[in-house]
Amino acid sequence: MDKDPSRSKADRSVEPRPGAQAIRRALAVLRILAAGREAGLPLADVVQATGLTRPTVHRIVHVLIEEGIVERHDKTGRFAIGGQVPELALARPSPSPLLAAADDILKRTSQRVGDTLFLTARTGNDTLCVDRRIGSYPIQVLSIEIGARRPLGVSSAGVAILSAMPTQEARKIVAANEARFKAYRTDASIVLGQIAAARRTGYNLREVGLVQGTKSISTWIKTADGRPAAAMTVSAVRTRLEPRRELEVAEIILDAARAVESKIRSTIL
Repeated sequence: MDKDPSRSKADRSVEPRPGAQAIRRALAVLRILAAGREAGLPLADVVQATGLTRPTVHRIVHVLIEEGIVERHDKTGRFAIGGQVPELALARPSPSPLLAAADDILKRTSQRVGDTLFLTARTGNDTLCVDRRIGSYPIQVLSIEIGARRPLGVSSAGVAILSAMPTQEARKIVAANEARFKAYRTDASIVLGQIAAARRTGYNLREVGLVQGTKSISTWIKTADGRPAAAMTVSAVRTRLEPRRELEVAEIILDAARAVESKIRSTIL
């Protein structure tokens, strides 16, 4: 029984739950390790990215190793997501509503554009590439693989997602990811400037892609509740996205993104 009956139920509901901080820290470590994929990451990188102390990260990682959620590579000493994680994922084998809604639309859009098309989902303060379609043009930009995870704000897709958020929410995420931006040769001020530019145009244009000599255009996708949860991106060599075609491609993926949103809403109704 609550010792102070004068406190409202709403007041009590916002109290920190016992153990919540430890769980959130463990999840933060897992998300960072997921970005390292199979190669994994050294402990120092996890410490820098999470902002936690080295002893805290060391303790969390070793508990996760004991539980089979994280593993340590013998040769490199790096830490990576463990083999038990895919086993847990088998509990939900069906595709997400986003992937189900986007499948046919991605196929049609890729054929129409001819360049590489990416579908990127938001997961916490990160982006995760969940689909990639290869176009018909002889030169394709394959800079991101399915499963690639990056901090929100680093990629063209991440900026697009942030630009569709309320300003304060976007700024909070940028601040939380600032320490991680250094590894991608960017910083908070650059990311905030890109977000502002994307808000003005209605899509994000990345003049210099992750690969030198490439260019990308991204637009956000919102879920039924109106929250930006994903982005669609076209990446191409720079000569394929001169100003006139840039506008044409932007219109194509804007239409495609709205079509995905409409399909997501119709599956929920």
